[in-house]
Amino acid sequence: MRSFHFGSPFEAFRDLEREVDRLLRNVGRSFEGVRFGRPYPPVNIYDLESEYLLTAELPGTKADDFELTVTRGTLTLRGRRTAEDGIAEESYRRSERPRGEWERKFTLPERVLEEQIHAELKHGILALHLPKAQASQPRQISVTEH
Repeated sequence: MRSFHFGSPFEAFRDLEREVDRLLRNVGRSFEGVRFGRPYPPVNIYDLESEYLLTAELPGTKADDFELTVTRGTLTLRGRRTAEDGIAEESYRRSERPRGEWERKFTLPERVLEEQIHAELKHGILALHLPKAQASQPRQISVTEH
């Protein structure tokens, strides 16, 4: 007699994956970063005429959930992404959106005016404007003969 199985034969592996995710979160590690091999949040950096533009994908994040700092030429994005309200951890069958604390650091080009950096968050996309300083003009040095 044949028996019929509903669902995927890989369901046991999904359960194992979920349990490993939970275990690693409890010890302050994230399997999501290992699984995808990419840091969070994903960013694009553009070299425009008057500024560098960094955009970061932060879906479900509010401006109060992260901080931006500039120290000695290093830009730091730091934040926390929480689980969705009202959904118990045991209810997750698959979780591909990382949760928990995150941090990314970028070295700024020397030509950035740090005091004029500004940012805006719109529809989960952070746009960070890094104005370029004017390139220093070469200065002619006169030579006198004695």
